[in-house]
Amino acid sequence: MSSYTLGTPQKAFPGAYIQTPANSKYQNRQLNPRSNSAVSQQQNALQHQGQDVHAGGGQKPGVEDLQPIARAAKAVNEALTEESRYPDLDSYIGQGISSEYEVNAQSAWAPFQKVKMHTIPDRIFEQYNRAQVSTIMGLFADFNHAWVAIDNALYLWDYTHPNPDLVSFEEQPHTITAVRLAVPRPGVFIPSVVRILVVATTAEMILIGMSTQPAPHGGSSVGLYSLRMSMPIKGLDVTVIEGSASTGRVFFSGNSSDDVYEFAYQQEERWFQNRCTKINHTSKGYSTLTPSTFWGSKSRKEILVQMIVDDTRNLLYTLSNRSTIRTFHIKDNDALDLMITKPLGQTLSNVGHMTSQSELISPSMRLVSISAITANEATKTHLMTTTSTGCRIFMSATSSYGYYSSSSSAPTSMQVQHVKFPPADNSSSQPYQATSTQMTTYSNNPTINTSSRALIPTRTAVRYAPGYFLAFVARDPQAGTDLLFLSGPDTARIAQPQDQGRLAKYSELALWLNLGSRAEDIGLATGPFSAGPSPVGFGNELAVQFDKPTSEIAVLTNTGVHMLRRRRLVDIFAAALRLGGGDEGLEGEVKKFIRQYGRDETASTALAVACGQASDVTSDSRLARIQDPDILEHARKAFIEYGGKPLFNENSMLDQSIPAIDLVRPSPRHKGLSLYISRLVRSIWKAPIMIEGVTLSGGLAIRSSVSMNKLQDISLDLTKLKDFLNVNKSFIEGLAGPEALGNVNTKQEEISLQAEHRALHALVVLIENVIEGIAFVLVLYDEKIEEIVLSLPNETRQQVRDLSYEGLCTTAIGKSLAKDLVKGIVNRNISSGSNVETVAEALRRRCGSFCSTEDVVTFKAQEYVKRGSEAGPESEVCREYLNESLRLFLQVAGSLSMEQLGWVVKHYVALQFYAGSIQLCLEKAKESDRGNRALTWIQENRPQGDKRQEAFESRKRCYELVHYVIRSIDQSRTETADRLDGHLTLSGKRREEAADQIDTSEDEVFQTNLYDWYLSENRQDRLLEVESPYVTSYLKRRSEDDIAHADLYWRYYVQKGQYEDAAVIQLELAKSEFKLSLDQRIEYLGNAKTNASTTKPGIRRSIRNEVLREISDLLDVANIQSDLLQRLKGDSRITADRRPVVIQELDGNILPLSVLFNTYCEPAHYFDLCILIYEAADHRVASDIKATWQNLLERVHTEAEVQDNGPEPYEMVAETVRSLGTKLGLSETMFPVTTLLPMLKRYAFNFQPNAGPETWVLDIFLDLQVPFETIWGILENMFYNDEQPFQGRNRRFIGNDMVYVARLWLQESIRGSGMLYGSEDSAYSVSQMLHLIMQNGLDEGRLEQCQNLRMRIETMLR
Repeated sequence: MSSYTLGTPQKAFPGAYIQTPANSKYQNRQLNPRSNSAVSQQQNALQHQGQDVHAGGGQKPGVEDLQPIARAAKAVNEALTEESRYPDLDSYIGQGISSEYEVNAQSAWAPFQKVKMHTIPDRIFEQYNRAQVSTIMGLFADFNHAWVAIDNALYLWDYTHPNPDLVSFEEQPHTITAVRLAVPRPGVFIPSVVRILVVATTAEMILIGMSTQPAPHGGSSVGLYSLRMSMPIKGLDVTVIEGSASTGRVFFSGNSSDDVYEFAYQQEERWFQNRCTKINHTSKGYSTLTPSTFWGSKSRKEILVQMIVDDTRNLLYTLSNRSTIRTFHIKDNDALDLMITKPLGQTLSNVGHMTSQSELISPSMRLVSISAITANEATKTHLMTTTSTGCRIFMSATSSYGYYSSSSSAPTSMQVQHVKFPPADNSSSQPYQATSTQMTTYSNNPTINTSSRALIPTRTAVRYAPGYFLAFVARDPQAGTDLLFLSGPDTARIAQPQDQGRLAKYSELALWLNLGSRAEDIGLATGPFSAGPSPVGFGNELAVQFDKPTSEIAVLTNTGVHMLRRRRLVDIFAAALRLGGGDEGLEGEVKKFIRQYGRDETASTALAVACGQASDVTSDSRLARIQDPDILEHARKAFIEYGGKPLFNENSMLDQSIPAIDLVRPSPRHKGLSLYISRLVRSIWKAPIMIEGVTLSGGLAIRSSVSMNKLQDISLDLTKLKDFLNVNKSFIEGLAGPEALGNVNTKQEEISLQAEHRALHALVVLIENVIEGIAFVLVLYDEKIEEIVLSLPNETRQQVRDLSYEGLCTTAIGKSLAKDLVKGIVNRNISSGSNVETVAEALRRRCGSFCSTEDVVTFKAQEYVKRGSEAGPESEVCREYLNESLRLFLQVAGSLSMEQLGWVVKHYVALQFYAGSIQLCLEKAKESDRGNRALTWIQENRPQGDKRQEAFESRKRCYELVHYVIRSIDQSRTETADRLDGHLTLSGKRREEAADQIDTSEDEVFQTNLYDWYLSENRQDRLLEVESPYVTSYLKRRSEDDIAHADLYWRYYVQKGQYEDAAVIQLELAKSEFKLSLDQRIEYLGNAKTNASTTKPGIRRSIRNEVLREISDLLDVANIQSDLLQRLKGDSRITADRRPVVIQELDGNILPLSVLFNTYCEPAHYFDLCILIYEAADHRVASDIKATWQNLLERVHTEAEVQDNGPEPYEMVAETVRSLGTKLGLSETMFPVTTLLPMLKRYAFNFQPNAGPETWVLDIFLDLQVPFETIWGILENMFYNDEQPFQGRNRRFIGNDMVYVARLWLQESIRGSGMLYGSEDSAYSVSQMLHLIMQNGLDEGRLEQCQNLRMRIETMLR
């Protein structure tokens, strides 16, 4: 039953499904790019593990916006991640029992196959026939050698060789009782001694050195060396020897006791210690821990029958003839401590808690073998022991800290974890039943067979990682032959359990083999299996079936060495296709494969077979790739026809923000292709392309992390895959092209097909990239790679050191680093005199994406530069080479890297090719931003965070090289002059060419950057000298937010003689919001007035006058504000807190007159400023003006009176009026003399009698150059009007003033040589008025003056 229940379906929203009549939001929506999150990656990984996207509404996918290569890399990484999660051994060997096997009668589905049998050489039989005491045999399978000990002689031979030579050891006289191959202690022997033979005889144990070297036929040849190391063991009768591969320690035991000894050896003898020593690690009496009776009967003598070392946990396991298992802890100080003793009774007791009484688990059975399970393979499970009844008992060791590992304390107890019972008695003839794989828990499985006698009696057994089990069954002891039962994990079924909600089940495939003889020894001919460094993923045979050699097991019998090969899933599938025969049989086999292993794995396996990955044993016992056209065709059809379809996850359409194409799960065909690619490249994907080391002399040594042969094999397999997809793309849904859209019937099918094409196309691109990437690495190692790497910059070298094949083939930085390496290759060949075109063309053919056509052109251009350098900068040939190189560089400017461009500019400058370097830089900048987005970004005031800024930065890097060229030009000027004897020098000509290239450039972004650089370098004068239409637009744009640029703006116009434009800019600056003081604004207005007043032909006077009038008006206001500011700074009436605020408000922007008047002047009684404001505002209300003047006189008089030792009040009044008159320019409105003169006369009469000169009032107006006629007329009116206070006798004061004015007027007339008093009529009028004055009375002094004056006038009139 499923582990979930279906809930009530939600009501469908309109548009949630394609068929819904309502408008669906996703149908016409563009893709919304969004970065992929870790959550979406996990969800995608879960979907690819076989989860139904429709179950429970499905997982919400993430929006993707990936380039094809990134999408494919993501798919490969997900496949690798998924395969790295292959269940660990502990997950399917849980607490309980099981008996699941598939012992198929069909050889096509067999998990192992017999490759061949190597016969024992006749020379061995000849020696055997001479045996007198004993003969023992064994294997050194990892070296493809077998051995036989006949009496005192030991013989070794290469069993894979048809006529091998015997390697013998006969230098001792004693009978050999045991032989073991061990790893020597580090540092004890010379490096050529890679192994040591531990030979036990009846009298001593001997160490023999063994060296290996490759043999011509492909195997290994061995040589034996006398090490002169031995020790006496007489009486021990050694039969069991075991060595530790990590420490080189050798342990042994014999038939005399169950003690564990160690053969300790060292390089030299020491005080009280020989080179070889025997150590008894159990003589302290561990046997006292074991009961002397066993199951109620008197125990027989206990001896050890097997030892096994687990170096990953530093443990030594022993098995005795009483079926007692002991666990020892191998310590670093050469100690060996007994930690656990597990008698058979305890083992039976543990098993009794898991199953009811079984005759297979009883006191009558015995343990026949033990096999260690390393920490890399399992965390909990430590050991497997096999019973004589064929049961496998898996045990776990624990310590006080939990399950034991080498990093924790030593184990203290051992418990049975799982029991695997033998297959059914009739399993050899009964085909596999599908019902036997249905997922049920071990403890409740009613079909577990606990009584099968199929493996009775098991004589011995062995287990190899990741679970290969070989049991030798001697059903007829008299016949002297063994039946071999072989089983191995059904990896594909464990990886994809049918019930996703439960743990994987320990499923096994098995077969029986009749050896026809008795097995003597078993060995693993290939290296230990490992698909990963940790338990999770360790046993995944599927992942490494194309990456590592297939496991082979050698079984030595008395007739020969039988070679058994583990069959890969791809081999099984190919054999099943052959067995299926026609189309109907093919369909049955494929469907069976899909039922058992899923559609994803089926598609991957079929594709591998179609690409020629399957192997089989030929009739002449050779292993060869299957090339049968019928099988390849069947596999092709299986991949195409049974690859499934993409699934559209309708349940996720509730989230309308996700593009519909991202809701499609690609087909199992896509997953199968991803799996196959990941399995081909898994060994190189994360591996670095190089590993650095040091030579013996201290130099750099670089080697590949992957062998060249391996790289070539991967490239060949990928090329076959690429060809297969190319040939069959018209038949593969998703690769067929646009015409396939004609076969879709619904929008949903169309979207699904688009998603499938997107996914498959990405993988096709990845295949091509990896093929080229490998080709590039192969080319790289064909060169002197150390020289190439050393030529790189340190940062680039570190990046190359860290570069993996994944990064090389799928990332932009990988391509960039590859180009750096290509450049290093080319440069090295150029320096060595090789033809660069030949080298570059060879690179382009082998790995075009790393060395494109543009790269070839670039390399050719670089060679021209080098030739020019060799010719010298002064030669004409050099200039021809440089011009040709520039032509080529301009063709590929867009593809040049900044480093390449910098290299070119540096060489061009050294050869004084300034114009060419500038032209190339500008062309590169243009190519990097063809849409000219940088200019629009600048024109919009450079908004931060805008994507167009990247385009500007890209261009800026090119322009910085132009700056370098300009500096170089300036430096060259200090060395050579531009002209000599009036003629342009060669250097001067080249500098002029460069200047012309800069000035005529139409790249506005460049011009803008250049002007910015000029200013940053304090080259303002150089900017003002530029003749370019872009200067004004640049300065105008930059002056909007920078006062310095604004100053340059008007200065530029002044220098060019455009004074009116300069005045306009200065006027705008005076009115701007820049933080300018009032004085600065007045200065701008003053300069603007000067510039606007400067006449120049071609400027309309009306426009100039309009500008000038605006400047003048604003300047008047500014001056008033300045006076106000200075007045307020010294006004004691303002508080200390208020004063800074007032100053800040006034010492800045020019304020409106209304603000100045209403806010400051009028409230502060600054009446003089009020009058100036009237003038500026053209306020002509006479009453307001008169009142203000009156207030002004009163205030000045009052202030003067309160001052001590200050000027007299009349003096201050006179100065105030005189100053205002000057400022007002005797304005008739604002300085009404007809009003002010009487007003002052009254003031003098009433408030300042007898103060100062009698005529001080008249002197004010005379100093201001008021016309005599005006003053005379006003006084005359005052005399006739008889107004207060000048009535009666007081009229004489007016008369005195008139006499004074008449006298001065006369003097002025005489000096000017003009008419007397301007005209005769005026003279007669003055004379008559003087007569009238005399009649009304004058002061005594004035009367005489008046008489004389009148007489003089009369005389002059005659």
